[in-house]
Amino acid sequence: VVTKSEVRDAVNAQDQMLRSEFQNDPARYQREVANLRATALDSLIDRELVLAEFKRLGASIKTQWVDDDVNGIIRESFKGDRDAFVKELAKNGMTLKKFREMREKMMIVSAMRGKQATTETPATPKEVEEYYKKNIDKWRSGGMIKISTITVPKFSGEAGTTPEGQRKLAEEIRRKVIGGADFATTAKTYSQDSHAEDGGAWDWMPRDEMKPSIAAVAFGLKQGGISSVIEEEGTYIIIACDAIKYGSAKPMSEGRQEIERAIQMEKSKGTLDKWMDGLRKRSVIKKFGY
Repeated sequence: VVTKSEVRDAVNAQDQMLRSEFQNDPARYQREVANLRATALDSLIDRELVLAEFKRLGASIKTQWVDDDVNGIIRESFKGDRDAFVKELAKNGMTLKKFREMREKMMIVSAMRGKQATTETPATPKEVEEYYKKNIDKWRSGGMIKISTITVPKFSGEAGTTPEGQRKLAEEIRRKVIGGADFATTAKTYSQDSHAEDGGAWDWMPRDEMKPSIAAVAFGLKQGGISSVIEEEGTYIIIACDAIKYGSAKPMSEGRQEIERAIQMEKSKGTLDKWMDGLRKRSVIKKFGY
C-alpha cells in the first residue's frame, strides 16, 4: 500500500533536495516541484514494484552505505550541521529516521535500475555517426538567429486572471498563428514584451548571447517554424524563427565520447522502461482517490 502520507513525505523529502539544488534559480525550482507533485504517486508505485523485486531476489544493502549517503547530504547542503538538517526536516513534518528510510529505498531502486542499465552493449560506429548527423546542431558554434516572439505574462494584473488561464490564452494565440494568422499582427495585439510594437521582431542575435533555454528552442526550429508555448519564469512565450545562420560544427571525432554516452543513456532508458513494464504487468495495481 502507498498511503497519502507517504506521497506527502516523498514530496517533502525531495523538495528539500530541490530547494538546495536550485536555490539560485527560483523559476526552475518551481517547475521541478510542480513536476514532482504531479508524478509522485506513480513514482512511489514503481518504487514499491522495484523494492518487491529486490526482496524477491533476496538482496540486501549495507547500513553503512545509507549512513554515508545521509551524512553526505548533511555535509554538502548543511555544512555538516546535523541539527540544522533535522530542524529543516521538521519544518515539513519529517524525522531523520523517516528520511533515512526513504533514502535507503531510493538507493535500492537506483542500484536495481543500474543493474539493468549495465546490460547494454557499447555504441557501434554506425550508431555514433547516425546520432551525430541527427543531432548536428548540438555541435555547432557561432550561429546567429533572427526571431519574433509573442509573450503572455502569467499574471496580467487584471482581476481574475490565473497562470492556467494565461497559458490557455497563449495556446489559443499559437493555434491562430499556426492556422495562418499573421505573426506580426498577432504580436502587436497580444504580446506584452518590449518588442510587441515591432510585431515581436528581434534583431540578429548570436547564440552564445542568448539565454540557453531560449536558444535551445529557437535553434531547434527551421526557418519559418513556430515553437510550442514555452514557459520562462513569469511568462509564456511563442517563438518564430524568421531567419537562421548555422555555425560550423566540430568534427564527430571531437564529440565521440559525449555521443557514445548519450547513445548509452538512450539504450539504458529503453531497457529500464521495458523492465518496469514487465514488473507492472506482473502486478495488480489499483489507484484510489486521494
